[in-house]
Amino acid sequence: MSMNVDLVAAAPASPAAPGARAKRSEFLWQSDGPAHIHGHVAQPVVVQLDRFDARTVLDLGCGNGWLTAALSRCGFDVTGMDNSLSGIEIARHAHRDVPFHHADVMLPPAEDLRGRFDAVVAVEILDHVAQPRLLLQNALHLLRPGGLLLVTVPYHGYFKNLGLALSGRFDIRLHALQDHGRLKFFSRRTLMSLVAEGGYEDAAFEAIGRLPLIARSMLVTARKPLG
Repeated sequence: MSMNVDLVAAAPASPAAPGARAKRSEFLWQSDGPAHIHGHVAQPVVVQLDRFDARTVLDLGCGNGWLTAALSRCGFDVTGMDNSLSGIEIARHAHRDVPFHHADVMLPPAEDLRGRFDAVVAVEILDHVAQPRLLLQNALHLLRPGGLLLVTVPYHGYFKNLGLALSGRFDIRLHALQDHGRLKFFSRRTLMSLVAEGGYEDAAFEAIGRLPLIARSMLVTARKPLG
């Protein structure tokens, strides 16, 4: 697979302004460009998918579809799924050759999607849901036996949190005024524990973006059992 992920293809994407409200309850998207996190995670995601020889990939919580389309350009057979209608509408308009499903990722997946994917990718999604165990359970159903789970969440550690507090950036970091903003704040220990509880095997951890003590995110890979 090609790892030439174009990280400057468009202006950074952003959620809707704090004052904006939709008739529906969702995380609102306004553009089809990359989110800031994609500059840190896109290449590590591709590296891991290649390492595990994944071909069919589900981008679970795909948002506006930018990462989904980037994975498609790298040669993966990728599908996007999100419960944000604004994100899916943008994704379908901007990336017409990539399939996108508007579905609630917290509900059991449709029968035709179960066991279909070599890999499920969930980038910065677990921290936005109230029941992350349920999301991992649904991801397990979507994977074939032996399939790869790849999740990223923001890194939280003493020195980084201290820096955020001293710089006054906690509100920005936490999406405090954004509907469906961040709800969960994981450490390495709690993230690895959550994945193990979900019934996954062979979990591995990687800090990505910046230096380890102030890493941007944490990336965990794990496998669905073969049995």
